[in-house]
Amino acid sequence: MGLLDNGLKGNVVTGLAIGIGASILAPVVIPLAAAIVKPLLKATIKGGILLYEKGQEAVAEAGEVIEDLAAEAKAELAQAPTETGSVVSDPARPEA
Repeated sequence: MGLLDNGLKGNVVTGLAIGIGASILAPVVIPLAAAIVKPLLKATIKGGILLYEKGQEAVAEAGEVIEDLAAEAKAELAQAPTETGSVVSDPARPEA
C-alpha cells in the first residue's frame, strides 16, 4: 500500500490519477458488482421470508400445544373431586 500511504500525502498528480482511474473504472465495476450482489441479496431476502414463515408456524403449533394442555388440565380439574368431595365445574370459579 505504498502508493496510498505515500502518494496521497502531498502529490496532487497521483491523487488525480487515482480519481480519474476510479471514474473510468466505475461504470464497469459498479454494474458488475450489482450483477453479483443482486442475486445474493435476493437469496438472503428469500431465506429471511422462509425463516419468518417457519417461525410463525412453530409459534402457532406451540400455541396449539399449550391450549391443548390447558384444556386437558381444566378437564382434569373439573372431573377431580375437591377435598370437600364436590366437583368443581369451572376452575376459575370454585364452588363452595
